[in-house]
Formats: sequence, structure tokens, C-alpha cells
Amino acid sequence: MQASNRHIRLMGTVIEVKIWHHEPEPILDQVEALLYLYKDRFSANDLTSELMEVNLNAGVQPVPVATDLFELIALGKQHSCAPNSHLNITIGPLVQTWRIGFADARVPSQVEIEEKLALINPRDIELDADEQSIYLKKEGMAIDLGALAKGYIADRIVEHLERVGVARGLINLGGNVLTFGHAEHNEDGLWQVGIQHPKLPRGNNVAILKIGAESVVTSGIYERTLTYEGKTYHHIFDSKTGYPVASDIASLTIVSKQSVDGEIWTTRLFGGSVADIYQTVLGEAGLEAIIITKDNQMIVTPGLRDRILLPNGGQA
Repeated sequence: MQASNRHIRLMGTVIEVKIWHHEPEPILDQVEALLYLYKDRFSANDLTSELMEVNLNAGVQPVPVATDLFELIALGKQHSCAPNSHLNITIGPLVQTWRIGFADARVPSQVEIEEKLALINPRDIELDADEQSIYLKKEGMAIDLGALAKGYIADRIVEHLERVGVARGLINLGGNVLTFGHAEHNEDGLWQVGIQHPKLPRGNNVAILKIGAESVVTSGIYERTLTYEGKTYHHIFDSKTGYPVASDIASLTIVSKQSVDGEIWTTRLFGGSVADIYQTVLGEAGLEAIIITKDNQMIVTPGLRDRILLPNGGQA
């Protein structure tokens, strides 16, 4: 059975869906429709999205939302409020002020940054489970689900594909990869996922990772940047300082069963020291990690060491 692909430009990236099925096109049409549905629900950049309605009513009134959006915001709040977490889903005002990744990106003034920092507190999200509504307590607050929405969407898409009888495939949401079933096209039945080299153009891999039915999510300071007056700023922000996170890490890859977990943990951990990240991953069941530092060191957790192929043919 041949693989069938669909490439969809959406959510600021190119999404690839690959499935093995005897009647793939109607299924790929369903997937594309689902992706647009989630975009219309979760986008922080679309004025007509359901999330944007929550943000526009900050300080005004609670907004009833769809079950999956409520679930995702509740999950994001939980991990944003966790001790030592670098994830903060109320970081929207800061992201929209810097605009890194957009044509109008700029370096804000210190006064602007301090104004936005006053609005960034995940404890100011009120969740009403009975009404299934979200209320942001302060006017000007804004939720940004960019740190977990793609993983959540990937998980829901794979659930749908398995429900309609697709036995194997993958979804790639701009570098967030989730696979399911056996990779029968490979001798060992494992999927092969490239780990982007943080200092080379996209498509240049620092290693190839062999995985089963798993998710691979990478966060890196190379993904979106702004250079101003000789200084380069990346898109991963520190919600305490209002500036991009200061870190010795160039990229962090998390391997997990659920893609949303990979999204959450790459963001929760990015900004910590190499030692802290490594120890935290070891203590979390079902997580593995690849840490690449700015000075080109690669640190790999034990569960991945025999599953990494390096360019020279060796293993990590």
C-alpha cells in the first residue's frame, strides 16, 4: 500500500499528513477540515477565533467555549502555575508587543515591557467548569496557546485517523511530529525523525532519531528571530523579565507518547540549566530528551541513546 500525503499551509507553518490507506483522499479531506476547525478555535492571531473572543472580553465578562478549548486552557493554566515552570499561557500581551516571527517585529521600550508584565499571571484565568467558560480578570490580558496547541491538535488528529481505520501514518505540524502504527516501510518497523541542527538552515539534521508510535517536539532559539542594532532576539520569552529567555541551550527535544506533553515540557523546561532539565526529564515518567547547547554539545537521556543515529554513522 502506497503512502498518501497532504500538505496544508496553516497556523503559520506547513502541515504534512501522511497515511497508508486504500481510500486516502476522503480521510485527508476530513483531516484538513479538522485542522481548519482547530485553527478557528485556538488561534491567538485570528480576530474571529474562539480564543480571541476570550481575549477581547478580558476584564469584561466570562466567555463560554467549546469543550476542547476549555480543556486546553485548563491544562495550560495547570502547567503555567507549576513550580519553576517557564510555560505561561498568559504571555500573549508580550508576544504581541515583540511580534517576533511577523513582518512588524520590533524591540519594545522598557516601559512597554513592564506594562505587559503586569498582565501576565496565569492565576488571573478564571475557569468555570459548570458553565464551561473562561474569564480573564484584567483588561488587556491575552491567552496564547502557541506553546501547546499544535501538540493537542496532533493528538486529536491521530485519534481521528485511528478511529476511521487508518493503521499507520504521521502528522508533522511544522517540526512537531507524531507517528502511529508500525513503520512497515522500514525494516525494524521504527519511524525515523530528523533532529534539526540549530545552527544550520532548516532541513539540516544534527541526528536521526528512531521512534515507535511516539511524538517528537523540538523547541529552539533558531526558529524565529529578530535582529536589531546588531543583537539577535529569539521568540521564547521569559515572563519574569519580558525579554527572550537567557539560556545556554540552542534546542530542546522532548520525546513522549502524547504530543501535547512534548509541547508542554519543551516550554516548561526551556530556560532552565542543562543539569536541571536533564534531572527533571529523568524524574518524569514517559519523557525522554535531547538537549543541544549553544557550544554544540548534545546531551541525551538514557532511553534514547541506542535510538540516535549521528551523521558519521555512530550512535549517541
